[in-house]
Amino acid sequence: MKIGLFGCGAYGMALSSIMIDNNCDITMWTKFTEEKEQLEKNRCNEKLIPNFKISSKIKITTDISETISDKDLLIIAIPAAFIDDLCKSMKPYIKDNHILIATKGIEQETGLFINEIVEKNLQTKNIAVISGPTFAIDLVTKMPAGLTLATKNETTKQLVLQALQNNYIKLRTTTDIIGVEICGSIKNVIALSSGMLEGLKANDSTKAMLLTEAIHDMETILDSFACEKRTVLTYAGMGDLLLTCTSTKSRNFTFGKLLGSKKSSEEIKSYLQTTTVEGYYTVVSIYKLLKDKKISIPIIDLIYDIAVKGENPKKLLAFLIEKK
Repeated sequence: MKIGLFGCGAYGMALSSIMIDNNCDITMWTKFTEEKEQLEKNRCNEKLIPNFKISSKIKITTDISETISDKDLLIIAIPAAFIDDLCKSMKPYIKDNHILIATKGIEQETGLFINEIVEKNLQTKNIAVISGPTFAIDLVTKMPAGLTLATKNETTKQLVLQALQNNYIKLRTTTDIIGVEICGSIKNVIALSSGMLEGLKANDSTKAMLLTEAIHDMETILDSFACEKRTVLTYAGMGDLLLTCTSTKSRNFTFGKLLGSKKSSEEIKSYLQTTTVEGYYTVVSIYKLLKDKKISIPIIDLIYDIAVKGENPKKLLAFLIEKK
């Protein structure tokens, strides 16, 4: 099976290790010549995944057409902010390709989910999304992990299962693409608030209270978008929420902790400049999207006020009691 993988970041490298185990032929794309040369020489990025090397069988390229040509499945694993530009560059070479999205987030300017951006630019319905509690650094250990796979295309589903499922990766399937996208995006926002509680030195009982309330709110959002409410109970929902909101490996959790600890604005700004904190950008997107659709989710409003407008994170403690 031939795979074109867009993205040489931590998650892209982790996915490549699974697919190599599944005997896939992989071409990985990066926009940056320097990154290509470094990976070709060292086969690793110690900053992203220490003590891990990508297979020597994987071809690294900066050529988009080469990444797409003759591939059975294309996988997009780059930050959400760059999806639109990538799709526009892919468009001249796309025919009836099947595409898997491994990116979470919402486009800030338009409020579009990632699958909507891909569908709009590439005029295809051959789309699938994966989401679930899987840190890249954990995936490469080959210990059991689960992902939700969402698609309405049977051929795309079978290709993704062939590429990724094996004796240590489980995929549970659904047709609720938008629901999985919502869960994958919202959990990054909730992780900010969970990190805030850590920074405020809240106890485990308070943290569990937050997660319980968050699950109810995620269910409300799913219902508002005519999605399946039970999607909140999948790997993409509760599974990813638990992982991202309880682990110091989460960049969203870590950023929230900085906010809760009342670190200096310079330290907070520096972290944002040097780290991809999807939850910070997603809270701006989801806040606007919910307002535009006249959907009231007070916890999203509060996280936005604290993370973006700089209000006191202690408001989160009072909010948990006062929330209806």
